[in-house]
Amino acid sequence: MKVDVTGHHVEITDALRDYVEEKFQRLTRHFDNVVDAHVILTVEKKTHRAEATLAVSGARLFAEASEEAMYAAIDRLIDKLDRQVIKHKEKRSDHHQAEGRVGPSLES
Repeated sequence: MKVDVTGHHVEITDALRDYVEEKFQRLTRHFDNVVDAHVILTVEKKTHRAEATLAVSGARLFAEASEEAMYAAIDRLIDKLDRQVIKHKEKRSDHHQAEGRVGPSLES
């Protein structure tokens, strides 16, 4: 998975970039078809905001989170994306029972 990290009014340090990439590895545990992620980290006064667009097979997922600390905003962002990835995976999986399976007999 390719993770692009961009900063608005904040310098992206190696530690911050490594933290984001480490957290995004959590998403691949649930769904292997995550292709690309673009993360934007923004600081506005005392509010730190993290937003991400995630390209998965068949969809684009978006989430954003705001906190007083950047690391907390990233954690909350990953939590939101994790829930969306699981929901997307459930939609894609086939929930029908196996073909040819016979239901209960109506004969007595």
